[in-house]
Amino acid sequence: MNKKQKRTRNRILLAIALFVVVYVIAELLPLATWLGSETAALWVEFALFLVPYLIAGYDVLLRAAKNIGHGQVFDENFLMTVATIGAFALVLFPDSDPHMAEGAAVMLFYQVGELFQSYAVGKSRKSIADMMDIAPDFANVERDGELVQVDPYEVTVGDEIVVKAGERVPLDGVVIAGTSQLDTAALTGESVPREVREGDEIISGCVNMTGLITVRVTKPFGESTVSRILELVENAAEKKAKTENFITRFARYYTPAVVGIAVLLAVVPPLLLGGGWSDWVQRGLIFLVVSCPCALVISVPLSFFGGIGGASRLGILVKGSNYLETLAAAETVVFDKTGTLTDGSFNVVAIHPEADIDPDRLLSIAAHAEAYSNHPIALSVKQAYAGPIDQQRIDDVQEQSGHGVRARIDEHVVLVGNDKLMSECGVGCHECELTGTILHVSLDGEYIGHIVIADVIKPDAAEAIVALRAAGVRKTVMLTGDRADVAAAVAKELGIDEFRAQLLPQDKVAEVEKLLEETHAHGAGKGKLAFVGDGINDAPVLTRADIGIAMGAMGSDAAIEAADVVLMDDKPSNIARAIGIARKTMGIVWQNIVFALGVKFLVLILAAVGIANMWLAVFADVGVAVIAILNAMRAMNVKK
Repeated sequence: MNKKQKRTRNRILLAIALFVVVYVIAELLPLATWLGSETAALWVEFALFLVPYLIAGYDVLLRAAKNIGHGQVFDENFLMTVATIGAFALVLFPDSDPHMAEGAAVMLFYQVGELFQSYAVGKSRKSIADMMDIAPDFANVERDGELVQVDPYEVTVGDEIVVKAGERVPLDGVVIAGTSQLDTAALTGESVPREVREGDEIISGCVNMTGLITVRVTKPFGESTVSRILELVENAAEKKAKTENFITRFARYYTPAVVGIAVLLAVVPPLLLGGGWSDWVQRGLIFLVVSCPCALVISVPLSFFGGIGGASRLGILVKGSNYLETLAAAETVVFDKTGTLTDGSFNVVAIHPEADIDPDRLLSIAAHAEAYSNHPIALSVKQAYAGPIDQQRIDDVQEQSGHGVRARIDEHVVLVGNDKLMSECGVGCHECELTGTILHVSLDGEYIGHIVIADVIKPDAAEAIVALRAAGVRKTVMLTGDRADVAAAVAKELGIDEFRAQLLPQDKVAEVEKLLEETHAHGAGKGKLAFVGDGINDAPVLTRADIGIAMGAMGSDAAIEAADVVLMDDKPSNIARAIGIARKTMGIVWQNIVFALGVKFLVLILAAVGIANMWLAVFADVGVAVIAILNAMRAMNVKK
């Protein structure tokens, strides 16, 4: 609890203690006998109960008056003020039962509910604040032979910064000296430290645990991982779910409506039917107390807030409650293969040259052709070659998306790519029985061999598919640009329902649109499609899906921008966890809606016919609100 919450708690405890003392006095002591008058005894009780009432609720009365002055009449402060003052005012009706105790109790319990809400929101905010706490305060830069601390915004791309043990990495970059262990828990939820050494990429927000490292900055602070994450988290509250917006609109019309009904209930029957006013005024007051929409207005946004906060502790960033609501309805999950189900670290597993070609020469030609490409397959070829690449020998490089690359090397035309590229250029090629990506190579229109490159399936990929089925996902689909036999082998190993192979980037969008139609046609259109990618060339598909999930996106600006949900690590199993958190949150939201409305409407009916008393009204309002808030707090509890 913060200081303000502690002060409120102490004030409520004092008010409760005084209320108990006054209640005992009113119930057990013969005030009427001592004072010689029932009326005098009532006014003494009035004064005594007024003390805990004002101690507990003076701020509610002030807010109600202030809001009325600003034209904001129909809110919970107004309802509490009118209902409780009305309960005290019944002392003016000689033939009515006194309700000062109930009036004070309503205010007390309302404040208890408000304290619960404040604590619950604070706890959820702490989860998000922990995420927000990743912002670095300074960067160590060498100036005139000395290390000086500067604002991260002052550091430019190419500068070298020093990160000492215990300090937070201030900017994205590449380690150029030193080795260390990094604590990435604040970003990924992963408790196991990550080892980094010279040449490794490093992202801002991690904590350097052991050694001294020197980092060359690759992005300005405004474009760093930390800045993008903080912007994402700060904007999450603005994007509200349909359910949350409905509750807000519902309360806007519901509150003035029930105030009007309460007034009619208190005024019309005595005028039309005659009889005592006190009974009907009491019914109207009970109606007012019950009608306060606190349980819904507080617990529904709190549930979404808690779900987003709890997910952030696991390194799952949800951009708004609307996306959490959509994620909960995911029936079809579509994966991009490379970097999502596989780790994207391709390795050359076989080199098959034609009879008159040396294997090393085949690999050298392919590596030179791929010299300017950053595609994972190109990087694996260059890594396998490991020799020097003379870029002066290379000219006229043309990358053909989804097919391969065409280049001129030593005045020879070289093609490196898949069978489609060879076919388009009129080059015949051989089939390969090995499973993997086949990179065919031609020199001046003559086929000179192929290279087999294999990707490694992530350790928890199969577990992720099983977990998705257990979470209620109806269908899993894999999209890939690989050959059909490679895709079939991966899909079979992981237990994926369907796959689409040999797709160009634009083909993936078309396939997702077909799957969207199929998903929306199933189950009265309530099902949603989630697409999971690693952020590399996935932005159009992430945007087109009902819900886009970017995985392993710690260093990918495009993924953070395009996705609706960002998983900060690269574990496919966290997709099921994200869906599980979303469904748990939506379950809690609907539990609170059904419970709160059910109890309120029942007691409203009982109040209208004169069966409900003020104590039952207190439970229907504050009791239901407290129960709903406690239930909403469960959304924050996620297992690491």
